[in-house]
Amino acid sequence: MRPTLLNPLFTPVTSLSGVGPKQDTLLRYLLDRSETPRLIDLLLHMPASVIDRRARPKLRDAAAGTVVTLDVTIDRHRPSPARNARAPYLVYASDETGDVVLTYFRGDRSYLEKLMPVGSKRYVSGTVQMFDGILQIVHPDRVVDEAGLAKMPSIEPVYPLTKGLMLGALRRAIAMALPKIPQLPEWLGPDVIRRAKLPSFTEALTRIHLPEQPDDILPDHPFWRRLAYDELLAGQLALAVVRAQLRRPAGVRNAGDGHLRRKVIDALPYALTASQQEAAAAIASDLGQPLRMLRLLQGDVGSGKTVVALLAAAAVAETGKQSALMAPTEILARQHLKTIAPLAERAGMRVAILTGREKGKERKEILARLAAGDIDLLVGTHAIIQDDVVYKSLALAIVDEQHRFGVRERLALTDKGDAVDMLVLSATPIPRTLVLTFFGDMDISELREKPAGRQPIDTRAVPMDRLEEMIDAVGRAVDAGKLVYWICPLVEESEEVDLTDAEQRFKVLQQRFGERVGLVHGRMKGPEKDRVMARFAAHDISVLVATTVVEVGVDVPDATIMVIENAERFGLAQLHQLRGRIGRGREASTCILLYKEPLGEMSKARLKVIRETTDGFRIAEEDLKLRGEGDVLGTRQSGLPGYRIAQPVVHAQLIAQAREEAASIMRENPKLEGERGQALRMLLYLFERDEAIPLLGAG
Repeated sequence: MRPTLLNPLFTPVTSLSGVGPKQDTLLRYLLDRSETPRLIDLLLHMPASVIDRRARPKLRDAAAGTVVTLDVTIDRHRPSPARNARAPYLVYASDETGDVVLTYFRGDRSYLEKLMPVGSKRYVSGTVQMFDGILQIVHPDRVVDEAGLAKMPSIEPVYPLTKGLMLGALRRAIAMALPKIPQLPEWLGPDVIRRAKLPSFTEALTRIHLPEQPDDILPDHPFWRRLAYDELLAGQLALAVVRAQLRRPAGVRNAGDGHLRRKVIDALPYALTASQQEAAAAIASDLGQPLRMLRLLQGDVGSGKTVVALLAAAAVAETGKQSALMAPTEILARQHLKTIAPLAERAGMRVAILTGREKGKERKEILARLAAGDIDLLVGTHAIIQDDVVYKSLALAIVDEQHRFGVRERLALTDKGDAVDMLVLSATPIPRTLVLTFFGDMDISELREKPAGRQPIDTRAVPMDRLEEMIDAVGRAVDAGKLVYWICPLVEESEEVDLTDAEQRFKVLQQRFGERVGLVHGRMKGPEKDRVMARFAAHDISVLVATTVVEVGVDVPDATIMVIENAERFGLAQLHQLRGRIGRGREASTCILLYKEPLGEMSKARLKVIRETTDGFRIAEEDLKLRGEGDVLGTRQSGLPGYRIAQPVVHAQLIAQAREEAASIMRENPKLEGERGQALRMLLYLFERDEAIPLLGAG
């Protein structure tokens, strides 16, 4: 149960005056929530910059291009002439040193005359410009009288927004939410606060939204650092609680004599790479230890993680026990099955799949076989952790693409057996600095080489104005019997828009290549997607237009060309994942990055890195460097996945400190009891890491 003290922060934003259904929809999108956001979500939305209104020059000293607050007298109004409504509405004002023109397009005469009566004294704030030798401010941000000036903040935060949401409306909502922060107990130890010179949680949150100095909102300053540390500590503490559960000593161990593993290896059409052999040996050794295994297997797209996972499942099957492999999407689950099934069959292992698509009689049969122990390895989506899925003797849980699953899913799977070992697969190589953040102290195996026979990929960046040339080149490739992916981006605004991008490109290419073009996108039903993919693999379709649904789990070795449209909109990791869909067969492959000019510095740097290397580990490090420099879109786009405030480069030091503190808390107070324990539970609730709380009383 959430502590009642926190209830005010968990009330919906629609409880604030002026926040209605339209704002609710916009805030859901902005704050990445599927339901109405709560006040805490609003308060943890961090500013991207500030407007400093402290400069109060006389008119003769006002510098063009700067934000100023002017003390002026209103001299006269010149409304737009009736015959030309497009002409601006001008208000002339002055002080003893000069004149300024306040310009309004489509200005409302009655409103402006009421706001600025002739002869009145007004304080006008905005960006001053020079036009035809005269100072002017176009659409001033603020026009206030003496009383209004006393209330006007001299430094105002500017937030990342979404289309349709006005900055003023967001600021008002945040200002109404701030006084609702309750008197919270301190969860950090006094030595941490003293050593890191951190303010309280409430002071940090207040000063971020009501800054007194422009640098109050900077990520490396105390107010943001405090919130980042709280968020990291909540994450590390939740991981530590889960680890304490998963690391409990186990009885009977789960590695057999190796006879099934030898059969799997004999069935492979190629030799295992050195790092695959190393990883398989480390896993087998873990499975034989008296502590439960908690290992992360990271490797690039196509480095052979699935085969290593199968060898782990084979080791378990040698002792007569079961394994389960959980993937985040159905496409990915079926992809794993495609790799695993023929090898497992040759080794005499029994494998089945369970996703949302297996229904009725078929599902019942699978569940019956699983409960009877007639399935050695069950592959599937989160369908494999539903309440009615019962394993006879689950000993190994393999979780793919960990950062897409929460702690809850991880635990639900390990709860299906007794002292279950866990292997986590990550297809996105994670820089060493961040492994700690996501995975705490898991043991790590890395697959550094590509399996034998993988072809190099030639990557080129081409401006969008050469689109026709590219379509011609695709035509030549199709005539030569090649298979081509054409990827369209997801557009920020909405699913609908992202779809029209792919659909429009599909129509254009269809006019050119007719029935040889197919389309897949995220809102198609599973069987429909599979049907199109199967036609592509069978060469019935030569060009596959797709949104990023093909990012993971699609394996068509004959596809050798990929065109990524608007490549500048994608992150490095995503470009690398997409490109990994080609270069899987015997032929050399080409990836074309189509970009719109002009390119920003960040996009230029990203495209340069992706052209220079196909090493996922190097790409992950470069991605961290680039994103850590914080792009102007705000923290959600440049931070850590799953973290809203902490930024990898700025707060790297805090990650290690938070881990240490979490470890010391678990040593001294493993059940989070007493005053400090209650305060730490509040921290877990505030940052939505409360899945760990029910475990505190467990075994």
